[in-house]
Amino acid sequence: MNSRGADMNRRRFIALSSLAALGTISQARATGPSIQPQHKMTKKQDPSTVGYADGKYVLPPLPYAYDALEPMLDEKTVRIHHDKHHAAYVAGANAAAEKLREIADGKLDASATTNWVRNLSFNVSGHVLHTIYWTNMTPDPKKEPQGPLVDAIKEKFGSLEAMMKEFKAASQGVEGSGWGILGVDPISKTLVICGAEKHQNLEIPGLVPILVCDVWEHAYYLKHQNLRADYIEDFCRLINWDDVERRYQDAMAS
Repeated sequence: MNSRGADMNRRRFIALSSLAALGTISQARATGPSIQPQHKMTKKQDPSTVGYADGKYVLPPLPYAYDALEPMLDEKTVRIHHDKHHAAYVAGANAAAEKLREIADGKLDASATTNWVRNLSFNVSGHVLHTIYWTNMTPDPKKEPQGPLVDAIKEKFGSLEAMMKEFKAASQGVEGSGWGILGVDPISKTLVICGAEKHQNLEIPGLVPILVCDVWEHAYYLKHQNLRADYIEDFCRLINWDDVERRYQDAMAS
């Protein structure tokens, strides 16, 4: 994870999340987003962070066992969430990218563009956020973040407790399905919290997510049923602050 190769990969994926939020990925001709396909993973790369390789969106493996997050998140939910729901966004993203390629090549009428642009934005955004979500959790969490992120949190929110209170409220307050997001505003380079509906709606364009809480019902309904607030509390107990810190530093350096 600390290797140069992994850092470069993470920054490419952060850039992709900004494009997905803006919807500008519809302009790409060959594979959808305007980023270069990665080469095959090297031994130095962390496979759990690789979401795009060899010209295709790919499903990264979990960075821990399916049952590693118990009792906060149960094995069955994690397995279905990753292997079925996240995988469906990957498949949808590749299908949409292929349709846009056919439009660019003149094989499909341009009147279909709007539908596939929306489809790509939805699925790529879901893929990006889920890839962050899995690495945002750990079976061995620290109680609080370290490094420059702590100073940034205190500067913007006053304290970690105040930031977490707002983050939980934003996650709880999402209408329907969506995400609670702590990210870096690309203009002010300060931290900001928002609640996204679906995966791509109501975000700040260009926002770089560093901590995300999935509040789609498939993320928690087997164990927590309709108790979203209880699930959010359990998610926050699993936060991988090392991962959030790395994402923050990458966002500030970009």
